[in-house]
Amino acid sequence: MFFEAGEFYHLYNKGNNKRIIFFNEENYLFFLMKVKTQLCPVSDIIAYCLMPNHFHFLLQPTLNGLTSRRTFRGKSMQELAYRVGIMFSSYSQATNKQNNTIGSLFQQKTKSKILRETDNSSQLSYFEQCFHYIHQNPLAAGLVNDLAAWPYSSYPDYVGIRNGTLCKKEIFYSLTGMSQDDIIKKTIGRFDEQILDKIF
Repeated sequence: MFFEAGEFYHLYNKGNNKRIIFFNEENYLFFLMKVKTQLCPVSDIIAYCLMPNHFHFLLQPTLNGLTSRRTFRGKSMQELAYRVGIMFSSYSQATNKQNNTIGSLFQQKTKSKILRETDNSSQLSYFEQCFHYIHQNPLAAGLVNDLAAWPYSSYPDYVGIRNGTLCKKEIFYSLTGMSQDDIIKKTIGRFDEQILDKIF
């Protein structure tokens, strides 16, 4: 996993064999606490959604997340990549202890897809598409009838019904010029499958 300065990324992973990774509310909250302590010091989180068997983050690495280096098993890596691994490892260990299980909870390779524009053919940028797609997950999975009802997502923060501090909302607003009403309208829209391919 390698991150470039000034770029936005779609970071995602799922449970091994699509298994559950969040078993109860405490698991979701514990994972978000890990995000706050591990990822927030080295990246700006723009949006997120935790689902029972997978998760999505839209983030931008900060300079110290790129330039600081760590060594893991003899390999030098960026601070952000190192912290991603530490976060998943510590969460997996805690969950295995909770469930009296062993082994890896997540798929081995966490994906980080750069959201760089290659043309102007889409109505929404890859950045915006990813933002809306991430928030659509609970509705698409049939977990809720109203996106604002899913508490393990940044959507309630963006539409003004919760005042969460995990996301740097000002970055999204300054880049897109969207209002809360714009977010509500565009998040429930349908997306071009070809564009979705670009964010995975």
